[in-house]
Amino acid sequence: MSWWGKIVGGTLGFMVGGPIGALFGVYAGHNFDNGLQQDFGSTAKFSRGSQERVQATFFTATFSVMGCIAKADGHISKKEIDFANNIMNEMQLTAEMKKAARELFNKGKQSNFKLNDVLAQFKKETYGRRTLLQMFLEIQIRAASADGSIHQGEKSILYTVSRNLGFSDYELASLISRFNAEQRFDSRQSQSYSSGNQLKHAYGILGLKESCTDQELKRAYRRLMSQHHPDKLIAKGLPEEMMVLATEKTQEIKSAYEMIRKQRKK
Repeated sequence: MSWWGKIVGGTLGFMVGGPIGALFGVYAGHNFDNGLQQDFGSTAKFSRGSQERVQATFFTATFSVMGCIAKADGHISKKEIDFANNIMNEMQLTAEMKKAARELFNKGKQSNFKLNDVLAQFKKETYGRRTLLQMFLEIQIRAASADGSIHQGEKSILYTVSRNLGFSDYELASLISRFNAEQRFDSRQSQSYSSGNQLKHAYGILGLKESCTDQELKRAYRRLMSQHHPDKLIAKGLPEEMMVLATEKTQEIKSAYEMIRKQRKK
């Protein structure tokens, strides 16, 4: 049974506790019947670091922090709402999971949302698994860019998220730069760019300069593919529903690498 199935079945319940448990616990209390709510008090617990517990934590933190970022510039645009809904559709969430995600998004929008506390618990629950934390940060960068650019308020929160999760400001800037390259490299927009620019964006996706050696190119490619490998991320606690996001990243990385290799063989 998946992590969500265990929540619906009442066996995960409030086993997470803390600010993250409170965020999801309010939703659970409002939406499951009395019989299931009674099960939440059961002694069936999942230890910190277990896959189901990390998956539940990741899901909760993702959508609540996404809501916090969306509100950072003072208002929430239609594009930001559409982005959240598109992510849910992309993940093929069930109607009940979408309802939970929207509740969490709305919680993150509130002025009393305890961002630092949520991030501290998220890092603790995941045992600081860096590839998992990086995937989380990349999703939040994508959310901040939903309306076409990252505004100052959104960037400020991204730095807060990054620092709380143990990433340096340089690492965050690099992730944002790579994300921007991915957006410009999008095959659906390929007609808008010359082949030279496409090649430049391909290097950007890999975080490299065009002057890099073949060895540096191969090393960067292998590292990024390993970091975003869907099966590895799920084993560490990425919810199965978010596998599509990791798969998209690996496809972008592979396409960029193949373009560069092809150009270098000329």
